[in-house]
Amino acid sequence: MSLKKINDLDVYINYVPIVINDETLGSVIIFQDVTKIQKYEQRTRSYLNAKKHVYNKFEWGEQMKKVTLNYGKSNKELSIPEKNLYEILTPMDLEKVADDSGEVRNALNNPIGSVPLKETAQGKKNVIILASDITRPSPSHILLPPIIEELVEVGVDYDNITIVFGLGYHRKHTEDEKKKLVGEEIYNKVKCLDHDIDDCLYLGTTKRGVPVEVFKPVAKKDLLIATGNLEFHYKAGYSGGYKALHPGVCSKRTIETNHKMMIQPGTMPGKADGNPMREDIEEAGQIAGVDFIVNAVLNNNKEIVKVVAGDPIKAHREGTKYIDKMYKRVIGEKADIVVASCGGYPKDINLYQAQKGLDNASFAVRDGGTIILLAECRDGLGEKTFEDWMLKAKSPHEPVEWIKKDFILGAHKAAFICAVLERAKVYLISSLDEDFTKEIFFTPASSAQAALDEALSQYGDKAKVLVLTNANSTVPYVE
Repeated sequence: MSLKKINDLDVYINYVPIVINDETLGSVIIFQDVTKIQKYEQRTRSYLNAKKHVYNKFEWGEQMKKVTLNYGKSNKELSIPEKNLYEILTPMDLEKVADDSGEVRNALNNPIGSVPLKETAQGKKNVIILASDITRPSPSHILLPPIIEELVEVGVDYDNITIVFGLGYHRKHTEDEKKKLVGEEIYNKVKCLDHDIDDCLYLGTTKRGVPVEVFKPVAKKDLLIATGNLEFHYKAGYSGGYKALHPGVCSKRTIETNHKMMIQPGTMPGKADGNPMREDIEEAGQIAGVDFIVNAVLNNNKEIVKVVAGDPIKAHREGTKYIDKMYKRVIGEKADIVVASCGGYPKDINLYQAQKGLDNASFAVRDGGTIILLAECRDGLGEKTFEDWMLKAKSPHEPVEWIKKDFILGAHKAAFICAVLERAKVYLISSLDEDFTKEIFFTPASSAQAALDEALSQYGDKAKVLVLTNANSTVPYVE
């Protein structure tokens, strides 16, 4: 046993050699003062990091919790003192339904807050069905056939049914892509159109001042059915419901005016009621006259776990309960330190995608706290306008102010990231260059463990650590 001084601490250390076949391979280091083991560990790690020593890990039995986190196509291990570990939040996927088409038919036969579609559709001559574009995971090829069957059963001709793909700002589809989205049989029977952002008709204005300008063929319908999938939306609360109409098939002016609400209080994932962006979308949908929705709830494997149909708000809210069950996690209070893995590749392919994980982590960290974000970012920042704003800013505050004066899609994520950076210290564990990481206002660290040890030494023995194993999909929620 020997007395050592580490960072001004007097520590008694016993070195027990590991010998195999008369060869000394290493040693086990034992701290004699077991009541201060965790404090010594944290400070020793910090000391070794500063001196650039190489070490493996300190083993303290039941006092440390090992966590494995996805990072790119690999993973990282982390040891957290159990006395500091507040909670580990993980998503809980529901199992897929046994029969996808049967689930859709069951939803149509049991609409929520609405009469059945068969009753609504009788006598209609111009039926529009809104479907998601190819960038979305909505299983349109499964949702559409039972809907169209019901329409035909009550006398609606195939020639009087049009499927409109909601593009929002996205590019138009090829004909092969349209066929893939709806299935070859439906494609050959029903007209399939891409929304045109430049061919819209003004229908009214919401109370928040958003002009509701809708793609002309949609505006002239006599029955409007909105389909899509339900998942968290990082500002509008959830996808689905009226969102198929707005922003799906609206004008550039309508979309941009609504998107400016992203910076208002109350816009966040997992919140529909009281969310100004969501409420404006729903008012626009009511002005345009969406009659009926059919939404699929998907798990992380993009499998259908539930289908809801009926009233655009009541059915939507029922569907969100399944999203909440899988991915919303209630916590009692915010933590001092949040360790967040975006979930690995492709969720952390670039910082633009990793922003979702950072945003969700921010809901769990206290003001002045620390976030440790694991995001490989093998493709860098991932979007040109976003990158331009991050690099031209001289402080995190600048993009937050710029977006208020000039809302630009792409740049908006720079503002959202910087808003988090203003209220918390964020370590970024990534493949990005250390100097570049500092240039975009993050704090680089050699590993998640090094960042955690440094944060624990700053906040002390009572620091609370919360872990998000799949931050892009999990929303912490303080009640």
